[in-house]
Amino acid sequence: MILTTLEGVPGRRIVKHFGLVQGSTIRAKHIGKDILAGLQNIVGGELRGYTELLQEARNEAVQRMIQEARQLGANAVVNVRFATSSVAPGAAELLAYGTAVVVE
Repeated sequence: MILTTLEGVPGRRIVKHFGLVQGSTIRAKHIGKDILAGLQNIVGGELRGYTELLQEARNEAVQRMIQEARQLGANAVVNVRFATSSVAPGAAELLAYGTAVVVE
């Protein structure tokens, strides 16, 4: 599956559009990671626990988006974007979306 943030795939021609595909996941913070993040906030630096949590969420959302595109018969998703939103205290949704297409 070809994924790109561009409106098309360089060197390829879009021959069929399927429309919007998306994948999402909702993740909650972990109390242990919150404690470590609070301590890290005091001294500064990367909050690795949250970095890992977001990376896992992005990967899961992208895989779900790819699965939806494959079910439609697409071989590429163009104009891929990410969005986040808070759904409850301590929980957030990560959404990956784009346009499913067939390129030749």
